[in-house]
Amino acid sequence: MPWGDQRSVDGAFAMVAVAAHGFAMSNPVIIQGGMGVGVSHWGLARAVSMAGQLGVVSGTGLDVILARRLQSGDPGGHMRRAIDHFPFPAVAARVWERYFVEGGIGAGQTYRGVPMHALRTAKAVVELTALANFVEVYLAREGHAGPVGINYLEKIQLPTLPSVLGAMLAGVDYVLMGAGIPMAIPGALDRFAAWQSAGIPITVAGAQPGETYLSTLDPAEMDPAPRTLKRPQFLAIISSATLAIAMSRKASGRVDGFVVEGASAGGHNAPPRGPLQLTDRGEPRYGPRDLPDLEKIRELGLPFWLAGSFADPEKLAEARQAGAAGVQVGTAFAFCEESGLEADLKRRVLDAGRQGRLDVFTDPRASPTGFPLKVLALPGTLSEPDVYARRPRLCDLGYLRHAYRLPDGTLGYRCPSEPESAYVRKGGDPADMPGRKCVCNGLVATVGLPQIRPDGYQEAPLITAGDDVARIDRFLKPGATSYHAADVIQYLLGPAS
Repeated sequence: MPWGDQRSVDGAFAMVAVAAHGFAMSNPVIIQGGMGVGVSHWGLARAVSMAGQLGVVSGTGLDVILARRLQSGDPGGHMRRAIDHFPFPAVAARVWERYFVEGGIGAGQTYRGVPMHALRTAKAVVELTALANFVEVYLAREGHAGPVGINYLEKIQLPTLPSVLGAMLAGVDYVLMGAGIPMAIPGALDRFAAWQSAGIPITVAGAQPGETYLSTLDPAEMDPAPRTLKRPQFLAIISSATLAIAMSRKASGRVDGFVVEGASAGGHNAPPRGPLQLTDRGEPRYGPRDLPDLEKIRELGLPFWLAGSFADPEKLAEARQAGAAGVQVGTAFAFCEESGLEADLKRRVLDAGRQGRLDVFTDPRASPTGFPLKVLALPGTLSEPDVYARRPRLCDLGYLRHAYRLPDGTLGYRCPSEPESAYVRKGGDPADMPGRKCVCNGLVATVGLPQIRPDGYQEAPLITAGDDVARIDRFLKPGATSYHAADVIQYLLGPAS
């Protein structure tokens, strides 16, 4: 049985249980997952951190999120409050002038677009991205002394450096990264902490032997005066001991710990080891080879947290017995009051949960990354075949585009979710395209910021959740129709039954 299979989760770690190690008291017991685009927003992370655990904001797509919040009129004035503390006022002023709309754009109007990232990203996009990450972390840290982290995807490489720099300018305490092998990120943290230029290699299809394409950023371009930033702790999100060992030995800088994520976790999952096989339901088939060797991970001497269906006191106790510092929990927080998920979607998911009608499908085709993606079935979302079929293909956000080498050595960009004619013209294989969803637009729509195209089409949401969303109603108190982040923490830290 795979680790992510609910039938095997209960016993998966008993085989490798060891005496819990005495990790430093500063290590959190609960890490709140950095989910989606704006689901784990500053309000959720702040609530978790104020409750004594590690609140984490999602760092994905924050440039678009900030631009659309500003065009929506900045309800509550939160963006302005954070922007006013950005250390480079001229940058903040340029972003504000470009995107802020007093009172918000009108109903049915189209949001002004944000240029896509590239290997040589325009200065205005770099500034917007750095500011957006600063804003999210600043607001999450506001008014308390608890730790705050930010989560990135290694598969989304082009915005990474300005994103990390912005988060560090706001004093972020942890950087977490998965969906790939983020070897270069620890060294980039070291370089930015010393206010030095950093670079990370970009994956390029068709690159010639010996060719390296680097994304670089020099913080001195924002301010030439020397300064020192706090170097956040770096946690790599991995699925196997092999990756943990590789990260600990070969990363460009210090790795401070690991989140060991199983196949039942929400969002992107690591593909099964070996040739892809599907279940009768059409989901990737995971087997014993996909179970992480926790004893080998423990032997590295770094703290680790277990993720994927661990939102129960019994599972937390099991993780601690296996040597873990604690657990990472995403889905349980995704549908609480403080999350950024659009309110009506949240209500509908909780209603369906009370009626036992929630179903998650591990879709091997949905994500342009090629990684399996957990998709929650809900009417009106991209999980529905008719909704998916009605969506005209368009790639206008571009976070999951693939870089490819042109004959002259420069780069082009393509996405298997874009129009077929464009993808094939760029050398893409048409076989890559069937079933691909526009994850970028779908996730932004899920937090209530859908793009409305000039022809009137409104982007539909795409909800991702872990397998244990089927039991989401366990956080609802009798008679309640919603719950808070503090309720999740109280439940997890309660006595095991």
